Amino acid sequence: MLLTELESKKLLSQSGINVNETELATYRDEAISLSKRLGFPVVLKIVSPDIVHKSDAGGVRLGLNTPEQVGEAYDGILKAIREKYPNARIDGVSVQKMAPPGVEVIIGMYKDAQFGPVLMFGLGGVWVEVLKDVSFRIVPLTREDAAEMIREIKGYALLKGFRGQEPVDISNLEEMMLKISSFVEQNPRIKEMDLNPVFAYARGAVAVDARVVVEDNAQ
Repeated sequence: MLLTELESKKLLSQSGINVNETELATYRDEAISLSKRLGFPVVLKIVSPDIVHKSDAGGVRLGLNTPEQVGEAYDGILKAIREKYPNARIDGVSVQKMAPPGVEVIIGMYKDAQFGPVLMFGLGGVWVEVLKDVSFRIVPLTREDAAEMIREIKGYALLKGFRGQEPVDISNLEEMMLKISSFVEQNPRIKEMDLNPVFAYARGAVAVDARVVVEDNAQ
């Protein structure tokens, strides 16, 4: 069973993993009201258990700076989804404050048939699909495992600071990976998980999107 972004973020947040605050709007004016409360600029995303790739479906709008833009984006998202996926179940539209840009990384997990839960780390966003620059370790992770995973990827130079950019907070990324490892251990029904992207900063990191798949019939 695929959990929605809101459900996934709620689970992760309860385990101490930093995610950006996300609220559900079920009608246009509610999206506008939530945007005002969270503070502009905001991001709107479709919330549907039937849609995995929200951007490809036309279900994401970024950098919305006014109530008028939010209202238009809300209507546009629903129109695009209903045209492309007329039978999709729609819970509503998520509203979240747009996080400052950072170095995008991905932290993922899947269950291997032989080894059980395996954690993945790499450059995030579209880079994980283009470069496939990732590292893996079996859960549970040690801090040494987390440190090695980060340093193994070819994109590590981007994390250390590149062409005048500040290096990211490596120790915070390690801590996030250890919390995710612990989360997976404590929740054996978790089948797959992607935090992509995680924005890594000079101080801290935040997961701005999350996907969790739960086994329906796990014992």
